[in-house]
Amino acid sequence: MAIETKGVLKTWKDDRGFGFIKPDDGSDDIFIHISALKGFVRRPYRGDVIYYQVEQSDDGKSKAVKARIEGVELYAEEPASKLGVWLSIAVIIIFLTGLGLYFNGWIK
Repeated sequence: MAIETKGVLKTWKDDRGFGFIKPDDGSDDIFIHISALKGFVRRPYRGDVIYYQVEQSDDGKSKAVKARIEGVELYAEEPASKLGVWLSIAVIIIFLTGLGLYFNGWIK
């Protein structure tokens, strides 16, 4: 099981979606990309307390993964998932309506 580490977001470049965490244990700063913070209701701010796991990137440098922001909630549900359900229901209704019109002789 991976160890969760705690630190403070030292820098954050919101326009580029990355920053650096200063670990509480005093070790070297850790790179964090926005993709490590999935599903949160807001983007991170400088000074946020971040809990994360450390992984080695392809170039051998350490980076934060599976991160979370202390005190910030996750979305209850991905916003796009409701859209998918409603689109599926609409397609089924249209299909069944078409079948009904065809078998009742309205469509030849």
